[in-house]
Amino acid sequence: MPRSAGSAKTLISGGAAGSPAGDTAEADSDHGSTLDRWDVAILGELQADARLTNTELAARIGLSAAPTWRRVKWLEEQGYITGYRAELDRRRIGLGVLAFVRLDAERNNAEAMQALEAAIRQLPQVVACHYISGTGTFELQAVATDLDAFSRWALQTLVKLPHVKDLQTRFSLGEVKAGAVLPLSHLEKSAG
Repeated sequence: MPRSAGSAKTLISGGAAGSPAGDTAEADSDHGSTLDRWDVAILGELQADARLTNTELAARIGLSAAPTWRRVKWLEEQGYITGYRAELDRRRIGLGVLAFVRLDAERNNAEAMQALEAAIRQLPQVVACHYISGTGTFELQAVATDLDAFSRWALQTLVKLPHVKDLQTRFSLGEVKAGAVLPLSHLEKSAG
């Protein structure tokens, strides 16, 4: 099945994943600039299990190993796949506290914000950081072994970061969902 010339709005070309393997000629042709059904299938399978061998991945999506390998490399080069890592249970490794820290920065200038961003990036206790709307500048997710350890870290490190004006901290009382895979259904619908 040939790819559509498609507009910039088209993220996916071709049919749905799981089509008959007779479409492998399309899958082996030069890769365009948009994701197609094979790419979406690869992303879905690797999110579910990044330890798959190329042969196992190829079998799951219905392609041979060579075009599957080329597509995975293309997805890596284009930045769709940014890495592979083990997902750890923070509690099992002794990090029982998860804190949400709203950090308000002095917004004097771009240089001050860049210095604060750089300092935050260097903190291994901060597992995620986002610019936020509303009150505050950043929302950090930070881990610690216990409340005492978090308190020491916050007083010895966080409040001493450059250009910090205020901190507000909330603690997780229990995880409902964590380590979720990203949804791909919006990409699959475009393949219809």
